[in-house]
Amino acid sequence: MTTQAPGPTLTVDELASRAGVTVRTVRFYSTRGLLPPPVIGPRRVGHYGPEHLSRLALIEELQHQGMTLSAIERYLDALPDDLSPHDLAIHRALVAGWAPEPAQEFAREELEQRAGRALSDSDVARLAAMNVLRETGEGYRVDLALLRLGVALLDVPIARETILAARQVLTEHTRSAAHELTRLFRDEVWGPFTEGEDDPERVESMKALSAHMQPMVVQALVTAFQRSLKEELRAAFVSGNESGE
Repeated sequence: MTTQAPGPTLTVDELASRAGVTVRTVRFYSTRGLLPPPVIGPRRVGHYGPEHLSRLALIEELQHQGMTLSAIERYLDALPDDLSPHDLAIHRALVAGWAPEPAQEFAREELEQRAGRALSDSDVARLAAMNVLRETGEGYRVDLALLRLGVALLDVPIARETILAARQVLTEHTRSAAHELTRLFRDEVWGPFTEGEDDPERVESMKALSAHMQPMVVQALVTAFQRSLKEELRAAFVSGNESGE
């Protein structure tokens, strides 16, 4: 038997307190269309429920990934309109399972410790151009997932413009691959998994499934890319040698 979610019983102050945000934030999200409108009760007091809490938690998770409000708005617009609070919790579990390590803020000394070497102003500017870090006034906000790669590229004799062009190519094509993989996962895995009666263990089950799938998908992408790159490089150099003969 499907469990009905409790009706909207929270005032805006109670919702903000439960979600760990300010009332101003709740109202701002509502004006942006990120939250559905409250149910208006006696004395025209708005009441909120589990769906609003689940949406706020999902918005918070997406922000942790670095998404802008405009991107979050497009993301939420793409979700089915009839998602229950439990379905939104499952969706958040999926998002959290695939989220990269969040950026952290460091002073210059801490940044160099993380980098494993001293960094000149030119090095820092180069890392900033690669979106590895950005200056915040009191330090640097660092994408730790990119720091090791960025530091390694500091010693590679390749022009910064070439590195940025390569990054653009990788970003565009990996985004396309991520979009298609997400669509497949949503339609073939998440959709069937969430059909039927509510199960209080579904969220934990989906977290476990996501945790198992992530390393497999990443390894498959890396392997496919390595093979494709090897074939492309071989074809390019063979073609170049033949034309030079």
